[in-house]
Amino acid sequence: MNKEKNVDDLRVSPAIAKPPVVGSTGNQDWTGNKNSIYKTLGASNHTEKEREENDYYATEPKAVELLCQLEKFNEWIWENACGEGHLSKELIKQGYQVYSSDLIDRGYGMNPIDFLQYDKTWHGDIITNPPYKFAKEFIEKSMEVINEGNKVAMFLKIQFLEGKSRKQLFAKYPPKTIYVSSSRLLCAKNADFEGMKAGGGSAVAYAWFVWQKGFTGKTTIEWFN
Repeated sequence: MNKEKNVDDLRVSPAIAKPPVVGSTGNQDWTGNKNSIYKTLGASNHTEKEREENDYYATEPKAVELLCQLEKFNEWIWENACGEGHLSKELIKQGYQVYSSDLIDRGYGMNPIDFLQYDKTWHGDIITNPPYKFAKEFIEKSMEVINEGNKVAMFLKIQFLEGKSRKQLFAKYPPKTIYVSSSRLLCAKNADFEGMKAGGGSAVAYAWFVWQKGFTGKTTIEWFN
């Protein structure tokens, strides 16, 4: 296997049949009611029962398809919170070599692998939707393990921009570009996209946060979708 990839037992994710791509809501940002707002936010101050036990909210493949139209990445990509492979399968369709892993075995990728304990160098880029409660740690670890010039792309809520600890994170690692989705993209609890659409769709605004190791300039904000 490629000798430059320093991940234990590295294997390329299989090119499985095309994953379903959930369509957008047209010109509407979102449809729904107060119930769908709380379900989508998974707000802990509303009810803990709305949170998935291991913070598993799958991202519709369209999100990374659109990202690939905006950014070029290294031939090798690590999807280090792969879930059931929604992003990985789309990245493979886009022509990338994808190493997929997760802490929880959901039937796809090399599992269980705790990315936050990884202590080697990854000679490629990293693209994922991390567990939100550990997003800061995923970003820091990703920036530590990649080489100068390589990229990290994280699919995160717009709210990730706020907070004192995140301000320190952005001061240390300024994103090169933040791509804000003008229309709502779906992150579905336990990958139940159909149930989410039936319940009113998404009430959360998301963005792709893209870092390039060594970048020290001002962050650019752009809009897509």
